[in-house]
Amino acid sequence: MRQAGRYLPEYRDLKAKHGFLKMIRTPDLAVEASLQPVRRFAFDAAILFSDILVIPEALGLGYTFRDEGGIAMERRLENRAMIDALAPESAVPDRLYYVAEALGLLKKELGGTRALLGFGGSPWTLATYMVEGGSSEDFARVKALFYEDRGAFDLLLGKLTASLIAYFQMQIRAGADAIQIFDSWGGAVAGPDYEAASLRWIRAIVAAMPQGFPIIIFGKGTGSHLLDQAFTGARVLSIDASNELTAVRRSLPENIAVQGNLDPVILNTTPEIARRETVRLLESLRGTAGHIFNLGHGILPQAKIECVEAMVGAVTSWG
Repeated sequence: MRQAGRYLPEYRDLKAKHGFLKMIRTPDLAVEASLQPVRRFAFDAAILFSDILVIPEALGLGYTFRDEGGIAMERRLENRAMIDALAPESAVPDRLYYVAEALGLLKKELGGTRALLGFGGSPWTLATYMVEGGSSEDFARVKALFYEDRGAFDLLLGKLTASLIAYFQMQIRAGADAIQIFDSWGGAVAGPDYEAASLRWIRAIVAAMPQGFPIIIFGKGTGSHLLDQAFTGARVLSIDASNELTAVRRSLPENIAVQGNLDPVILNTTPEIARRETVRLLESLRGTAGHIFNLGHGILPQAKIECVEAMVGAVTSWG
């Protein structure tokens, strides 16, 4: 969960020299950022260094980072005409060619020693940024679009779905071994509307992937919808830290793997605590199948390298 990142000094040096957006758009730099964590730790997979907002950018809606934190889009989508004016989804693979190049280089560097994960945002999560104009606390504008103009909402989500299908298919051709879909703001949707606002679009994406290709869904705050997510065709559900993983494992079909879900804050504490909590989570699932150890959300900038080492050591030595 956000392996390549803010807690590593070598990453901070790279970002200070080049800047985040240049790193994403430059394959050699994206590869370097992707490889930095796996050089340090015995991770089983490498995750492409990129951002979910490359899709809106490819459709003609760029983004920057606010000085006070959070995302700012170049503009916000105000009406149907602005949605119609977005670039066609067919433009996405060409405009995001650098992602395919980075994946190809990563695949070669890894040499089959680790799985290579691609990723992208869910249509709903991307729509929140595009309609709100950036990061939001209440998601009032995108919810209003959903309730007041379902036709325009569906037009936007349909465009994003088609764009993500093209994007993920490109990532698979470039060498991704699995794709993770981040429904990071799925929990902002009122419960009865999660299907119409988010899950139906994720289901369409999964259906368009090669049969049997492993898709992982991460929905933050969507614990009440995990069983529905399990029947999208995804192979793995990534579980946020607010859920009790043993209860989730018992509630899901056996053919669905679970991923997670150590609280990232634990990696800000001490190696002893990180090791203890990692073992506790592993022991809670002893005797079950289909568990990928991971965090329950993205690793934090305050994470301590010695805590990550303790966590990884606990996982790799556990048996």
